[in-house]
Amino acid sequence: MITSRVKLRHLQTFVEVARQKSVMKAAELLNISQPAVTKAIGELEEALGVDVFERDGRGIRITRYGEVFLRYAGSALTALRQGIDSVSQERFGEAPPIRIGALPTVSTNIMPRAMELFLAENTWSRIKIVTGENAVLMEQLRVGDLDLVVGRLAPPEKMTGFFFEHLYSEQVLFVVRRGHPLLRGRQAIFPDLGVYTILMPTRGSIIRPFVEQFLITNGVANMPNQIETVSDSFGRAFLRSTDAIWIISRGVVAQDIKDGILCVLPIDTSETKGPVGLTMRADAVPSGPLSILMQTIREAAAGMREAQ
Repeated sequence: MITSRVKLRHLQTFVEVARQKSVMKAAELLNISQPAVTKAIGELEEALGVDVFERDGRGIRITRYGEVFLRYAGSALTALRQGIDSVSQERFGEAPPIRIGALPTVSTNIMPRAMELFLAENTWSRIKIVTGENAVLMEQLRVGDLDLVVGRLAPPEKMTGFFFEHLYSEQVLFVVRRGHPLLRGRQAIFPDLGVYTILMPTRGSIIRPFVEQFLITNGVANMPNQIETVSDSFGRAFLRSTDAIWIISRGVVAQDIKDGILCVLPIDTSETKGPVGLTMRADAVPSGPLSILMQTIREAAAGMREAQ
């Protein structure tokens, strides 16, 4: 039977190669040789009777059959982790771990309050919060390394196999330090953007397409002096000592604006508004502690909406 020929190492190797899109990187992370990775993938393809990867220039890409199998392989590894965690819980009295992926805007604006509410429930669950770009977090969710992603709604083509629950909508802002030259008078802002250093969201970030479309719509086709970053700590530090303009989601800088540390340029960015919410695998059943955490995230989001 096929199932008896597919081993755990085959699934682990396949999922890691799919996630890294590289045999070399997968080998490094799995701490095995590249030939061992290649052999495991070959054995899996022989057992399945189809190719799960194909060459793409100098790299590789997953095939249509591989995409189908990835959903089940990721779910199988997740179920195995949950089984191990459950045994650990029975032996040591520990609650199962909850692994959350959160965009920087959510990590700053929602998760601190959500965690306060969650800890008050005394579930004693271990929590792991990972912050990063949306594409990275969604891939980790897809393969079972995360239980939940809190952030912007991904493009439709990236939502296959996922369920999204809308919490609130958020727009992008252009922020500067207090006393910035563009805050004086009523001069047009877009013609002068090229004079200043622009902190842009990275190309892999979920808000980048919204920002690019907004700039083009307003006649800004080129900004020669820009830095791509999703680091909120860098953005805050850089704006304190320069006249740079930071293009960032409202949630990341909401407290800085409230405290008067940063100021919003008078630009109507309402068209950059997008939905923020909870994303899970469609076939996942949340544990009791995860359900509680999801509810505290909803409460924190509702409190933020009321405060705005």
